[in-house]
Amino acid sequence: MDAAATMLPALRDELSLHPGPASLDGSPTWTIRDPVRNRYFRIGWAAFEALSRWGGTAGEVAESVRTETTIDMSEDEVVDVAKFLFGNQLTQVGSHADTLRLSEQAAAEQHSVFNWLLHHYLFFRIPLVRPDRFLGMMLPLVAWLGSVWFRWTTMGALLLGLMLVVRQWDVFTTTLVDTLSISGMISYGIALSFVKVIHELAHGLTAKRFGCRVPTMGLAFLVMWPVLYTDVNETWTLASRRQRLLVGSAGILAELAVAAWATLLWAFLPDGGMRQAVFVLAAFTWVSSLAINLSPFMRFDGYFLAMDALELPNLHPRSFAMAKWWLREALFDLGEPPPEAMNPGRLRAMVVFAMAVWIYRLVLFLGIAALVYHFFIKAVGVLLFAVEIGWFVFLPIWNEVKEWAKRRDGIFKNSRWKRPLLGIGLALVVAIIPWRTRIEAPASVAAEINAPLFLPAPARLETVLVERGQHVAAGTKLLVFVAPDIDARRAITAARLAGKSAELEAVKLDPFGRERLSALTEELSRLGSEKAALDAEAERLTITAPHAGLFLDPLPDLKPGAWLSPKQQLGLIRADGPTIAIAYVAEDDLDRIKPGNEARFIPHGLDHAGMTGTVLTIDRNPVKVLTDPALASLHGGDIPVRATGQTLVPQGGFFRVTIRLDGTAPDMKLIGHVRISGQGQSLIGRAGRSALVVLVREWGA
Repeated sequence: MDAAATMLPALRDELSLHPGPASLDGSPTWTIRDPVRNRYFRIGWAAFEALSRWGGTAGEVAESVRTETTIDMSEDEVVDVAKFLFGNQLTQVGSHADTLRLSEQAAAEQHSVFNWLLHHYLFFRIPLVRPDRFLGMMLPLVAWLGSVWFRWTTMGALLLGLMLVVRQWDVFTTTLVDTLSISGMISYGIALSFVKVIHELAHGLTAKRFGCRVPTMGLAFLVMWPVLYTDVNETWTLASRRQRLLVGSAGILAELAVAAWATLLWAFLPDGGMRQAVFVLAAFTWVSSLAINLSPFMRFDGYFLAMDALELPNLHPRSFAMAKWWLREALFDLGEPPPEAMNPGRLRAMVVFAMAVWIYRLVLFLGIAALVYHFFIKAVGVLLFAVEIGWFVFLPIWNEVKEWAKRRDGIFKNSRWKRPLLGIGLALVVAIIPWRTRIEAPASVAAEINAPLFLPAPARLETVLVERGQHVAAGTKLLVFVAPDIDARRAITAARLAGKSAELEAVKLDPFGRERLSALTEELSRLGSEKAALDAEAERLTITAPHAGLFLDPLPDLKPGAWLSPKQQLGLIRADGPTIAIAYVAEDDLDRIKPGNEARFIPHGLDHAGMTGTVLTIDRNPVKVLTDPALASLHGGDIPVRATGQTLVPQGGFFRVTIRLDGTAPDMKLIGHVRISGQGQSLIGRAGRSALVVLVREWGA
């Protein structure tokens, strides 16, 4: 059909046209407002001139534009404008075909229950109030908050408050630590709610100040987390970029004003509930304003501020389209024109921005998926986690791959496609081949067992029965000492014991001595106990080996006849037995090792060298309680744990592996990690096994 003869559809009566800001090339723009759907469409100069003469055929409109303006507009361009209006439902429905088209569009927009739940449990809105009239009545009462003098006063309050906080910094930080509790978190929640109400009112009042209608305010739920929202879409009709920037930044500026005055009040108020309240406002509002709202990567205030500042409406979809085009050209050199004309510097900036948004959203969606996984029951959590990753990560990738498939003829016209294919091939080789044969795990090595040798009392060395470095068995006599005072007391006690024994025998034969029998028996028992104690004390003067091992570090004065003190160490016995390392291997790596595998212990720090060894035993039951606190994450170790009372419970599956090390045991306990040579595993195999373990564990939970 001839484009010039195409009849143009009539526009809907309720549409309105508003002057817009100048475009990047300086040409004027206009905004079409659809009040029924509360949507806005930005059009350029040529489209505006066509709409100003809308009616009849495309040829008539194009001829009128060419005749009455400097724009050389073709009939096809007029038809493109008509298609744009038609596709966005801005034209009147005047035929049965139009009705069918609208029915088809409505049917296409109808989602299944699954799709509806998928999207709406992540994000949905609940309008609560229609605040336009209220904001209109409130505006004169708060107009002074936007005055120049209030802005300068707030800036002064901020500077003074910060100076005073610096002078009381220790008190400020101590208060911050004290609020990290359940009651403190409740206080932060109340402060956040209060500040966010002010934030949204600031958006609405500023929009109302510039003549825009504010139809709704309400709650939006992001993964069931409530956030307030204000509908200020009508600011699209503002031609002034400054006004749109003021509306977009009003919430952040209001929060910062609250933080400034709260900081100043905190410095002057006495200790108490009021000071605690303003502290929460001062400490929390800075983070919520700057760290969250200023992010341009999600559709928060920072995104709309960036659009208005750069005069780039629909920044996300436009930058995404540009990045996809750049990626196709970089990979396949298709020679396609960019989605829109743009200078090279801005084009590169949009591509970099799109890449940053993709990375940010990937991390965010993974976090949301993990959040969904942990907060739902396990079986449902695993399913929703898979749906999240599939829908928001893999589906966009798959859609782009389908775009590549549509361009396969152009892709294979040149040899550029071989480069990404080679890269994919190398990546697959790296991912599939089991390069990784080494398993690393946190471990500790117990200190050697050394038994020092001491005298129980001052004594004289009589005999040395052992040499330095000699191996001895447990109980072997090493050194014999004597103490003359003990020997004298033993002799006296023995003589008295013999005399009393003879006296007892005589009394037994005397018929008149029975009254003394009981006293003598008691005296004999006492003397016997005293002699046994002295004998034991003398026996302790013979030093024996407490366990098998080597006799080391003898005292230099260890010669017969020398008098020695109990405070002097005579030597030590280093125990026999292998040097043992206890490692904690993750569940994913357990099947890759077996007894006999080579291992190497590498201690933290440079004071001790590494030691080689072999795997002795592997526990088949996971560790329930970590008995080595030095390996716990709470103390800087590598094993994540949860403290339950005085016990440390590992988070995840860790299995105890005993490793026999070559060489002598260290003189102190060592913390480090072991490297065990085990069965090779590919990256894909590891990822698949980890996923399977999680699925089996959680699905059956």
